[in-house]
Amino acid sequence: MNKIVSLLLFFTIFSTFTKNDKQYIARQGQVTFFSYTSVENIEAQNNQVLSIIDIENKEIAVSMLMRAFVFKKDLMYEHFNESYIESDLYPQANFKGEIIGFSPKTPTQDTVIKGTLTIHGVSKKVSIKTNITYSNNSYTLTGEFVALVNDFNIKIPAILTSNIAKTINLKFKFQYQPHEN
Repeated sequence: MNKIVSLLLFFTIFSTFTKNDKQYIARQGQVTFFSYTSVENIEAQNNQVLSIIDIENKEIAVSMLMRAFVFKKDLMYEHFNESYIESDLYPQANFKGEIIGFSPKTPTQDTVIKGTLTIHGVSKKVSIKTNITYSNNSYTLTGEFVALVNDFNIKIPAILTSNIAKTINLKFKFQYQPHEN
């Protein structure tokens, strides 16, 4: 069932991309987040992130299921999905943007990706510093950025506000291969 949902998400998000031989796909991208708290740090990793880049148009799209994040403790997973992200109402996060100053087939480059990040049903314009490497007809994109909990309308109960960080550090790594139409 999870694979069917992932495929549907994939086709929904990436249907806006025109098909051409300049597209590269990452089927198992990685997104991690870390949040410092006075009680206990919160960390999670999602290795089921789908992404596609169109090197000709310098566009990128990313889609991930929120329930695919893995936590060290089951209770953290439960609180994340039920109380904060509300994964039943907002099952996925998406990003769509443009890679600024991207030069295809350059071995390594630092660039910026500008676009719209949607989490918890809220869309926000973001700018993300990214490193791109090209080798053997594949691309690797890595980067990190900070997201503010309030920007995405994520409610934290008043009793817990002193125990939950206001910022979340996000890191990502996508390894792209040529997309076969």
